[in-house]
Amino acid sequence: MRPYTRSIIELFGEKRRYLIPLYQRQYAWSISPQIELLWEDIERAAARLTANPKEVAPHFMGAIVISQVQTFGRQVTAYEVIDGQQRLTAFQLLLAGLRDVANAHGSAYGQEINTLLFNGGVMETPDVERFKLWPTLTDRRAYVQMIDPKTDLDTISSAPVDEDGIVRPAVATHAWFKAHIEQHVMVNGVFDPFRLEKLFEALRVGLAAVSIELEGGDDPQTIFETLNSRGMDLSAGDLMRNFIFQRSKGLGQEYGSLKIDDLYHKYWLPLDSWFWRENDTRGRQTKQRLDWMLVDHLSMKQAEVVSVEQLFESYRRWILNDAPFSSIEQELVSISNSATIHRRIAEQNADDVLGRFGRFARAFDMSTAMPLVLYLATDGGIGDDLASAVAMIEAFILRRDICGLTTKNYNRLFIDALAKVRRSALPPLRALEACLSLGDNDTNRWPDDEKWKTAWLGSGQYKNNRQPRLRYLFEAIEKAKRSMLSEEIEIRSELTIEHIMPQNWQEHWPVPEFGHVPEGEFDLDQLLLESNRNQSINTLGNLTLLTHKLNSKILNGPFSVKMPAVRAHASLALNRELNAFDHWNEETILTRGQALFEVARKIWRGPLERDKALSAETSVIAT
Repeated sequence: MRPYTRSIIELFGEKRRYLIPLYQRQYAWSISPQIELLWEDIERAAARLTANPKEVAPHFMGAIVISQVQTFGRQVTAYEVIDGQQRLTAFQLLLAGLRDVANAHGSAYGQEINTLLFNGGVMETPDVERFKLWPTLTDRRAYVQMIDPKTDLDTISSAPVDEDGIVRPAVATHAWFKAHIEQHVMVNGVFDPFRLEKLFEALRVGLAAVSIELEGGDDPQTIFETLNSRGMDLSAGDLMRNFIFQRSKGLGQEYGSLKIDDLYHKYWLPLDSWFWRENDTRGRQTKQRLDWMLVDHLSMKQAEVVSVEQLFESYRRWILNDAPFSSIEQELVSISNSATIHRRIAEQNADDVLGRFGRFARAFDMSTAMPLVLYLATDGGIGDDLASAVAMIEAFILRRDICGLTTKNYNRLFIDALAKVRRSALPPLRALEACLSLGDNDTNRWPDDEKWKTAWLGSGQYKNNRQPRLRYLFEAIEKAKRSMLSEEIEIRSELTIEHIMPQNWQEHWPVPEFGHVPEGEFDLDQLLLESNRNQSINTLGNLTLLTHKLNSKILNGPFSVKMPAVRAHASLALNRELNAFDHWNEETILTRGQALFEVARKIWRGPLERDKALSAETSVIAT
C-alpha cells in the first residue's frame, strides 16, 4: 500500500476513473450532518486563504482506499474504490455545483472544473469512460444527470429508472451545494468572482485527503471486509479521540518522545479502560458509558441538549467554530474533569455525595440531570455546597415523582437551570434554589409540602416499574429513622416492596358488613368502604420493605398470620414500628402514611417561598 496526500483537485486532476464496486452500498450521505460539515470545512479553508494567501497547510478530510484495475489498449486508467466512495461522490457533486454556478455567471472556472468531472482524449467507450467517477447501478442515473444533464440516459442501459417521487441523495446533495455556493459568491446581490476563486483555491490547496493505493500483493476484498465488516464500528468516543489528537499533531518531541504521546497517556488512556467501554442504557438507548459521559460533558459546556447520535458532529462543530479552549491540553483537562465526576456518580459509593446521587439517578432513571450536576461539580464553583445542591435536585425530582408530574421535558428543564445558574450573580446554591423554586406549571413546579402531602397520602404509588424508586425512598426513610436512634446499618439484603394489606384483600381482610342485603340489591355503605380500601391499598402508608423470601411466604395471609411473621423476621425500623398496631385498615394506613411523610419532609426539602424566589429572579434570569 502506498499513501498519498492529495487535494480534492488533485484527486481528479489526472486522466483516471474511480469505479464503485457493485457490492458497496449506494451513496447515502445526508445533508445533515455530512454535507453541512463538509461545506463548513470548505468555507473555513476559503476564509483562511482570504485572510492569509500564504496559508497552505491543508485541512485533512479523511482517507480513501483504491486499487488499480488492469486496463488494455485505449481504456482509461481505472481504480476500484475499496473505501471512501461517499467522500468521492460528494466531492464530485460539489465540483458539479461549483461548475454550474461558475457557468451561470460567465466565469472561466466553469471550463476549468469541467476537466475535473470528465476525462478527455482517446477512450475505448467514451459514453462511460469520460466520467471521472462511475457509481453503483442504483445511483447511476441520478449521478449522471447531475454531472452532465445533456447525457442521453438511455445510453446508460444498465441503470434502473428512479421511482416516481423519490429524490435520490445525489440529487439533494448537488442542489444543496449549488444553492449554498450561489449564496456564498453573491455580495449584496452582485456576483463576486474573487469569492468563487477562493472557493476553488480551497479545493486546490486548503483541503486534502489521504489516497491509499493498493499494490499487486494486496487483496482488495480482504481489505474491504476488514474496513467495513470485521472491525467494530467507531463509537462517538473513538471519533472524538481521533479528532482531538489529529489536531494535536506537530507538537514536536521532548526527551526523545512525541509530546502527543504524553497527552494521550495522561488524559485519554484512562478513558480507554473497560469501565468506559461498558454499555449503559438510558431510556431505550444503549451506548458505551464513554459516549454518555461525553454527551453530558458537551451538554454542560454548551448549555444545550445534545443528541448521542449527533455527539461527534456537535462536538466537532463547537470546537472548530467557537474555539472554546486555548490548547489541546486544556480541552483534554476539561474532558478529564468531567470523567472524574461521572465515574464517581456511576460507581454509586454510599460514602460519596456524588455516589449517592448516582444511586438515586439510577433508581429514578434521571440521566437528564447529569449535565447540571456535572456543571455544579466542575465549572460551577459551588465548593462545599455541592452536597446541598445535589440534595436539592434530588428533592425536586422525587417530590415531582410522588405527585405524578411529567418528566417529559426534563432534559430541557435541567439545561435551562444550568444556563440560568451560570448567568446568575447569586452564589450557585442560592441561584439554583431560586431557579427551581420559580416553576409555575406542571412541567417545572417544585411541589410544596401541602401538595406533596396530598399526593403522599392519597395517590396510589405502587406499580411494578416503580419498584426501584419506591425501594430507594423507603431505604432513605429507614436510614433516617436509624439516624434518629443513633443506629447505623447497611442494608445488604435484596429487599422488595410489599403491601401490608395485600392487593388481594377480599378473602382474609374483608370490610365490615352492614347486615343482610336482599338479593339483587347493593349495600352502598359497604361498596363505599370497598372503594376506599382499593384506593388505600397502593398508597405509601400501606407499603414497606421485606426480603423476597418472606414476602412470598406471607403474601396474602390474614393479619393474624402476616403481622407476627413480619415482626419476628424483620429488623428494619420501618417494620418494628408496626408492633404499635393491633389491627390494619384505612385509618391505620393513613396514620402510618402521615408518620412516614413527616420523616420524608425532613429528607427531601420543599421549594423556597415564592416571594423570596421572586426577589432573586432578576439575578437568576439575567439577560
